Amino acid sequence: MEELIRVAEEKGISVEDLIIEAVSRLDPQEAVKLRLEAAKRYLAEAEDYLAKGDVAQASEKAYKAAEEVIKALAEKYNLMEHQQAVREGRWFAHMLFTVSTTLSSTLGPWVKEGWDSAYGLHVWGFHEGKLSIEVVKARLNDIKKLIEEASKVL
Repeated sequence: MEELIRVAEEKGISVEDLIIEAVSRLDPQEAVKLRLEAAKRYLAEAEDYLAKGDVAQASEKAYKAAEEVIKALAEKYNLMEHQQAVREGRWFAHMLFTVSTTLSSTLGPWVKEGWDSAYGLHVWGFHEGKLSIEVVKARLNDIKKLIEEASKVL
């Protein structure tokens, strides 16, 4: 089993995401709850990495936290992007942008702001390695707010 998980993750397959998607088919509300729990776990990991001065990993974990929240919101509201992700077996970044924009108009600007900060961390903090600890800390606050506000509606 460990070998299977290792190979899947090396190929870019999120085993956790596959399990949550399988749970979703049986119990969508449980899947939403699992995604929110994952988001909180990723946020805690981001804060731990930031405390160690690892900006790249803090940025990526913060991004993952926001990604899980956006997916949970899309599932909760049964958005077209969630349905498409289920059909295609994966999410694409453009779908997450659309979800954050769509839900921002009904739930509040915190959705788009949290996602935008997370994506900026993903690109500039993780891939490009261009952000300082101070910038990551500031953007992490947007993601914390995203999780806090989403917790109220999920």
